[in-house]
Amino acid sequence: MQAAAAAAAVALTALSVFLSLDGLLAHQSQPNQMQQQNDRNTQNEEAAQEKKNQPHIIFILTDDQGFNDIGYHNPTIKTPTLDKLAAEGVKLENYYVQPICTPSRSQLITGRYQIHTGLQHSIIRPSQPSCLPSHMDTLPERLREAGYATHMVGKWHLGFYRKACLPTRKGFDSFFGSLTGSVDYYSYGSCDGPGLCGYDLHDDEGVAWGQEGKYSTTLFTQRARKIIESHDPTDRPLFLLLSLQAVHTPLQPPKSYIYPYRDMANVARRKFAAMVSTVDEAVRNVTYALRKYGYYRNSVIIYSTDNGAQPFTGGSNWPLRGRKGTYWEGGVRGVAFVHSPLLRRRRRVSKDLLHITDWFPTLVGLAGGNISQSPGLDGFDVWPTISEGKESPRREILHNIDPLHKPPTQTMSWDASKEKPLVRTPKGTALKKPKKKKVLKQQPKQKSAFKLKTTKKPRTFAQHAAKSKSKPLPKSKLKPLPKSKPTSKSKTKAHSHRQTLSHYMPNPKISSSGAPSVSGTSRPKSPPRGQSHLKTKSRRTTTQNQNLSQFGPALPRSKTQLKLHFKAKSRRTPFQYQNISQPGTQLPKSHPTASVGLQPVWDTSVQAAIRVGDWKLLTGDPGHGDWVPPQVLPTLPGRWWNLERTTLPFYKSSAHKNVWLFNITGDPYERHDLADQRPDVVQLLLARLAYYNQTAVPVYFPPDDPRANPSRHGGAWVPWADEGEDEEGKYQGVYKKGKNVKKKRKKKKCRLCKLKSFFLKLNTGMMSNRI
Repeated sequence: MQAAAAAAAVALTALSVFLSLDGLLAHQSQPNQMQQQNDRNTQNEEAAQEKKNQPHIIFILTDDQGFNDIGYHNPTIKTPTLDKLAAEGVKLENYYVQPICTPSRSQLITGRYQIHTGLQHSIIRPSQPSCLPSHMDTLPERLREAGYATHMVGKWHLGFYRKACLPTRKGFDSFFGSLTGSVDYYSYGSCDGPGLCGYDLHDDEGVAWGQEGKYSTTLFTQRARKIIESHDPTDRPLFLLLSLQAVHTPLQPPKSYIYPYRDMANVARRKFAAMVSTVDEAVRNVTYALRKYGYYRNSVIIYSTDNGAQPFTGGSNWPLRGRKGTYWEGGVRGVAFVHSPLLRRRRRVSKDLLHITDWFPTLVGLAGGNISQSPGLDGFDVWPTISEGKESPRREILHNIDPLHKPPTQTMSWDASKEKPLVRTPKGTALKKPKKKKVLKQQPKQKSAFKLKTTKKPRTFAQHAAKSKSKPLPKSKLKPLPKSKPTSKSKTKAHSHRQTLSHYMPNPKISSSGAPSVSGTSRPKSPPRGQSHLKTKSRRTTTQNQNLSQFGPALPRSKTQLKLHFKAKSRRTPFQYQNISQPGTQLPKSHPTASVGLQPVWDTSVQAAIRVGDWKLLTGDPGHGDWVPPQVLPTLPGRWWNLERTTLPFYKSSAHKNVWLFNITGDPYERHDLADQRPDVVQLLLARLAYYNQTAVPVYFPPDDPRANPSRHGGAWVPWADEGEDEEGKYQGVYKKGKNVKKKRKKKKCRLCKLKSFFLKLNTGMMSNRI
């Protein structure tokens, strides 16, 4: 018994010790569990705070709205909602877009210039097997990665030949709208030539049948409000791209909106203004929904047009020069403003240089996304500029380089030694010399940096830079025009605070290797000369060290005049290129200013336009440069047609002119061409164009595919190519038309010209007789 009692006592002692140890361990582990719980709570709070700090982004994009088509620029246009939002936010009065639809939309979605997406030429037509490059990331994809719900309503116009091109495959959670470029506002029919028409209204990846008779602007606004209503603003941030079809043709406003403009004599202008009013009402309904459902206090509303207006269909860019489809200011300077309670400095006008590519990095940065995952962006994060009024990081804009848009009868290149364009005609043709041809005269005692036409060994820019280091050019040659009072003569008003071009252009300095370098940047080694003329076999690609000679076959070195050839047999594939606009990025040694003696500066017959600082340069054919006052009759050109023109018609007076230079700050309406007075600036900007061209991918402009015909797909425009088809490989980039097609089209064109001439004379006679 005693032994049993002793054993029991030992067991009780052991049990008490075990229980005490277990309690001690439990007591010790409790703080660790509490710490983990606190950490989880902290992480959840941080995540919730981060979500709270992510603003809701509402981007409203209109179509073909001109500079003079909004109330705060033109009081005859009644846009009270837009005027109020702009007045309470920040008006962007130095903001640029592209001159036509597809390029602007591609640059908004990708943040890259057209030369980096292959969309340099024209628009994507419904029957063309083309769309955004498959390897390139998009703005909605980056925002979705940052936690956003992404939705698009309205016009796409970025290609749809296969399902991978659709908005829902490019980062949008939902899509409701049209895929082509021009759709009827009531029937939703879209045509790509006579007899090639189909229904174009889609909901996600299916056709939205049965919506005929409903006005598209109203229908799109209703869908946008439905998205806002059904989404929980406290759960996820919202990105909504409302891409309105208005105010693109056809001019089809509801009758009730026309009545306030009944006093306008011109019918087209009256209808156009009424359509702008429908846009104003749409924006009012969307902003009301944002306030009603709890978005407004943490939202950013961006309003922008995609390009300038077409005056002959009721729009107005007055007093800017040019129209939609041109590289004059009327075609590329856009209406835009930002409205948000999150703006630190509101109720002001921003005149900082901004571009449509800037929205990609700006909005991704605002959303807390990672910009480093998007290599090769041409845009800048300009939110500090918009919100706080800080100086814009952007110093230049490449409007475009379109190598397919060239005059077929002549080739022009810039003769830098004589500072004038050389005109070359094909063998067997004669070019008449104009009576008074303007020639860019060289400044007295100025040694040209670009000597191409000479029998001696050409001097490179590095040698000139070394010499000019000890003996700089006179300051007067790089200073902007002096202040002067505005007169009717060809003198330009200049701002007293205007900066010189040298502030915006890279300063050439001699590096240890003897080649010029850019301050704040470094240059990678250039490829050997033997490799500079090798044709690339990659698909639609470019590299950092690409030489301009890759665009064509090698030319003998004995020739003193070389020209750029835009012939490429490559196709689009993923490529890595540096953002040449970003400060601190690398520039290749093949920069045209580094080795000008081995290649020409620029083929000025190529359509191109660039803005650097105050200066804007245009080459080739920038489009018809009109100043069309808003009170004229756009459909009946008569005596008023010559009010804003010289005695000779524009196309005759500028037949042999292919270089224009303007100081946009002092001359925003482009009335005074300074190419003759400032050849030094012309040379620098031509060199800049040549440098940008080194990073360009070949143009992708394939022929129409007969399989796209809507009659093969139940009467609707839908994707027609299989996912496995390699359309880009099939056409190898650029589509060249055959000789037979050219002859037929030329014959048709002549008939059309005669018809136009007849109606022009008839309308002029009618107007002169006051009929």
